Amino acid sequence: MSNPVQRANKLFVQTFGTQADALYFAPGRVNLIGEHTDYNDGFVLPAAINFNTIIAIKRRDDSQFRAVSDAFPGEMKEWTFGQEGQTPQAPEWADYLKGFSSAMATAGLSPKGIDLAIVSNVPLGAGLSSSAALEIAFGTAVNDASQIKLSPLAIAQLAQRGENQFVGCACGIMDQMISALGQQDHALLIDCLDLDSEAVSIPNNLSLIIINSNVQRGLVESEYNLRRVQCEQVAEHFQLDSLRHLELNALEAVKDELSDVCYRRAKHVITENRRTQNAAWALESGNITQLSSLMAESHLSMRDDFEITVPEIDYLVNIISDVIGDKGGVRMTGGGFGGCVVALVDHELTDAVVEAVEQQYQQKTGIEASIYLCSASDGAKRIDS
Repeated sequence: MSNPVQRANKLFVQTFGTQADALYFAPGRVNLIGEHTDYNDGFVLPAAINFNTIIAIKRRDDSQFRAVSDAFPGEMKEWTFGQEGQTPQAPEWADYLKGFSSAMATAGLSPKGIDLAIVSNVPLGAGLSSSAALEIAFGTAVNDASQIKLSPLAIAQLAQRGENQFVGCACGIMDQMISALGQQDHALLIDCLDLDSEAVSIPNNLSLIIINSNVQRGLVESEYNLRRVQCEQVAEHFQLDSLRHLELNALEAVKDELSDVCYRRAKHVITENRRTQNAAWALESGNITQLSSLMAESHLSMRDDFEITVPEIDYLVNIISDVIGDKGGVRMTGGGFGGCVVALVDHELTDAVVEAVEQQYQQKTGIEASIYLCSASDGAKRIDS
């Protein structure tokens, strides 16, 4: 049974012995450009993708939550609203749900409990935001089931707060916003300072390809949090709230007052913000040559200044770049230290990209890459069963 809606319904009935009331979905995401800029109040350009988390639910009359997931068969997670417990030492899948309900409790909201069954085809641990898809699908379900009438943006803000304060990951708001607000055939240029977003059409002659390096991502959370601290240290040096307000010439002027590492971290964020804005304009106007150059510069900045790539990722980028030239763009995407690369490629070169990756990557690394041909999708919503 490959249909995820059918699978979610079946898992619900098998677990709870009754039919679900409703189903909700939220997509994973890929970030086209703008990496590690969101928590610096900068700009990002993500797209929701057609890999989703589906949740089947039934309303309860009490404040209990009971959850199962097809990714973790045999596990039933239960908790009482407002009694989620302490921040876990090693977060499990249900902690992303508990984080959301904990954030609701802190905000003074009082939803009813639900029983829920979760099915997802967002690859786990690939940097495609399976966690945000889970949070936003859950938040959308709880919001609708209890008729709380939160906006999609408010749901995204609660999800981020839960991940920051309960799960313990100092993420920005990009992943949650794009999962909640995505638009079909568009990316969103998100200003993470004021949370404004602007839809940017993806030209219909471009294929959206995600290639998972299948490199085991180690120390991601600790390194992610370390990068955030390093960025905050530079902002504090300038007595600024965030690096969003820092110009490159001001950074260069005090280069000798900063450690080399902190200087390079800040340089990446400042230049990446400008690249992201320019990439949105290039994409909207169909200037693929400029987009190609900006994505290449972004990858080099992540490799050299932010130091979040790994050799396998760099090799994938080189393989694809050799095929597409300036007829598309390619770069690492996500938090780093493994995970995926994203490519926007002229349709005519799609098969050549797939063939080159299949022929060269495993031969060089001993690892087989996973290739996903994607499309930009809508954000979270209730769906028909």
